[in-house]
Amino acid sequence: MNQTTLNVNGVDHVIDAPRDSALLYALRDDLRLRGPKFGCGLGECGACTVHMDGTAIRSCTTPVSAVGKARIVTLEGLGTPENPHPLQAAFIAEQAAQCGYCINGMIMQAASLLKQNPRPDREAIKKALNGNLCRCGTHMRIVRAIERAAGSMHE
Repeated sequence: MNQTTLNVNGVDHVIDAPRDSALLYALRDDLRLRGPKFGCGLGECGACTVHMDGTAIRSCTTPVSAVGKARIVTLEGLGTPENPHPLQAAFIAEQAAQCGYCINGMIMQAASLLKQNPRPDREAIKKALNGNLCRCGTHMRIVRAIERAAGSMHE
């Protein structure tokens, strides 16, 4: 095992993990964060999405050794229950979650999109979410939530 320092949600954490261990396991097992989920383990479903220096990445295929001094933000780092991020509030208002398993990835991917494109149209939203899977079929609510958040962030 190797000691590694990870900056997660603005706080430095020292963990003891193999350098080739997936970042997802460090976040869930060592730091006890529950936003990122294990979905496919192949980086194809998006349930494990986090931000690394502002870019959405798949934490299930990113080794701890690839993080270096980058800043990691998880769903827990976007907002709090008392002060949710506009996307979190919009997902609640639109009742976009059914089982909730994909929501971490959907919100984290959408946050990355809105950072790059503050006023995306529906097609841009769908394209940005193309690599995120929702097995429950709440896609239209998810798209509406992102549209709502984009509108509220720029009022």
